[in-house]
Amino acid sequence: MMRPTYYSSRRRFLKNASCLALSGIGIPFVSCYRKSGPRPAGKARVLSTDVFIASPKKGTAIFGASYYTKLDSSDLMSVHRHTSRSDTVDVAYIRLSDDNGQSWSETTEWATKFDHPNGTGRRHPRGGYVDPNNGKYLTVWTEGILPTDDPLEGLKQWTLHYSVSEDGGRTRAISEQIIHAGDAYDATNHMPGITVGKNCLMIGDLGQRPLTRSDGVIMLPVQSSPVGPDGEYFNPGAGYTYTDCMMLFGTWKSDGHLSWTASERLEGDPNRTTRGLVEPTIAELADGSILMVMRGSNDVRREWPGYKWYSKSYDGGMTWTKAEPWTYSNGTPFYSPSATSQLIPHSDGRLLWMGNISEENSKGNSPRYPIVIGEVDLKTGLLIRDTVAHIDDRQSNESPYLTLSNFYAREERGSGHLLLHMTRLFPQDFREDGNTDWTADSLLYRIEV
Repeated sequence: MMRPTYYSSRRRFLKNASCLALSGIGIPFVSCYRKSGPRPAGKARVLSTDVFIASPKKGTAIFGASYYTKLDSSDLMSVHRHTSRSDTVDVAYIRLSDDNGQSWSETTEWATKFDHPNGTGRRHPRGGYVDPNNGKYLTVWTEGILPTDDPLEGLKQWTLHYSVSEDGGRTRAISEQIIHAGDAYDATNHMPGITVGKNCLMIGDLGQRPLTRSDGVIMLPVQSSPVGPDGEYFNPGAGYTYTDCMMLFGTWKSDGHLSWTASERLEGDPNRTTRGLVEPTIAELADGSILMVMRGSNDVRREWPGYKWYSKSYDGGMTWTKAEPWTYSNGTPFYSPSATSQLIPHSDGRLLWMGNISEENSKGNSPRYPIVIGEVDLKTGLLIRDTVAHIDDRQSNESPYLTLSNFYAREERGSGHLLLHMTRLFPQDFREDGNTDWTADSLLYRIEV
């Protein structure tokens, strides 16, 4: 297949550039500028585990993460969320650091709930990323009006919004909804084939990091619920939810705003994954193609194998190959639950992946343990089995409902270590009395890779 022109020029540029793990949308922004010689394969190991932010009270889980806000500095923003029910943020807070996370400012609230005549307004805050071309700090988050405050209503309501900061996230110069370029689109009909009240556009979990192309265009992986022949939300897999994946492209305008366009939809096969394709994470491979790894599910068809799914783009993210089960580099398949994962380019040239791998076939979302890390083959885009190492796992006295997921990892400037933000959720069996105990701290794992 012929490669587009901009990739050849990019490969020349990559020879002498280094990878910048800059913070991104709940998700570090990563400019995939790699050094030329990757380090030999080896396994990662956990150096320490500490409480990042403690739960303030029983019944509340804390999900926290930190993001660089400037180019080549130690400035960070911490975003943490209080949660006491599934898929809902009770309240969120922001802190700042100018010493690489050694100390933090007082917290500032980021409102996540607001009144609206048509229901309850909800936001899902995320971190931000630094554009390497202009140093601006961008943040993208999901927002919508839920008629009865049921999170599942978001599949017809969610929209995406972005902000731009010129001072490392301290203030916002621009804050507005993401709407496709052109007169045919507005706040309701905001993307091709997406209309508020019919279907949605959203970011799922924190691993949905953007990339920047060599032409300066920002690539943002997102997911969208489809519509059927009647124009209404369609769930062909009959699972808990159903979504497709797609790519948004942000181009800077002279007035400081971003102009947004979209790729084709990447659709899953409802006869192989009951929830379609969910929570895409992306990275660049050695030939300039873009790898996308996604969550699927077998939640209502437990006899099906539970996989991660992958696709590639050879034209800068506009079109995508058919999604297939993601495997080890030797072609051997592996089981993985319906849970987020994250591709993590490292400054030493390697591409790492973090997520859950199951010894036996998964059952929908379970088990979300162990959480592992491994290296991705930069030629094939597949996972190198011999590099996979455990980060954390269920202990013998813990519940089978333990959740080691909903995480975010970034490379620490200076040390090269990975810092993993994760909440160990549901370590005790909450099903015995029928009451879900969300009590959990936000943890910080330091990982040598």
